[in-house]
Amino acid sequence: MDKEKKKQMIKLCIAITTFVIIILLVGITMIKYQVEGDKNMPFNLSKIIIVSTAEGQEAKGDKKWNFKVYQNNDVYIYIDKNENYKGEEKSIKSVKIENINVTKAPTKGEIKTYMPNSVKGRIFDYKDEYIVNEKLEYKGAEKSNPKTLEIGSNGGSLILSFSNIGLDTYSSDKDKQITHDGTLLKKINTTNEEISFDISFDIVITVDNCSYRANVNLQMPCGNIIEEGTCNIEKTDMSDVIFKRE
Repeated sequence: MDKEKKKQMIKLCIAITTFVIIILLVGITMIKYQVEGDKNMPFNLSKIIIVSTAEGQEAKGDKKWNFKVYQNNDVYIYIDKNENYKGEEKSIKSVKIENINVTKAPTKGEIKTYMPNSVKGRIFDYKDEYIVNEKLEYKGAEKSNPKTLEIGSNGGSLILSFSNIGLDTYSSDKDKQITHDGTLLKKINTTNEEISFDISFDIVITVDNCSYRANVNLQMPCGNIIEEGTCNIEKTDMSDVIFKRE
């Protein structure tokens, strides 16, 4: 009888130990997923380029030059095929930018988000009709086309712009010529520190049968645009951008 009890106890201990090990492995896997995200996505966020500058939008006035000064930050987002992906061939159905938040506001001005305009000419037209309120969606297509809000289904790029539209108006009769870049900010006595802001947004990549979401945080404008006029920065280290399957 004692031997039988010992056997039962040993079996129970083995079962409990096995159960605990399974729970620990599942827990470690879940924690690792929360920290590292999905490492086997069919497409990767490969690069983000920010181009920062400024420009004058014509305003009413009795001077030779009358401009509302906007500080613009065009953001180019690149999504490429994951060459190490293990699974069936996938294609991009859509890419969305959601939950846009100014996490650190500039001390001067107001930040608005703009989509590309659909007419010929310049990519961005800073009018109310192109303001992004809730989300910006690019549909999968044969190739990327910002004018029609399309991104290549096998990988491509999308763009949007974050603009500080609440800066001063510049009026003058003295200037022979106006250069529409960051040096305009000098003319309205604005510093880099006053226009610095942080932005965050979610990027959602939807493929054939699932979606992957990650939060992106960016600081703008990049560089010393007041002195250099136009600056750009390329972000390729995406270790801080964690995608998780929805």
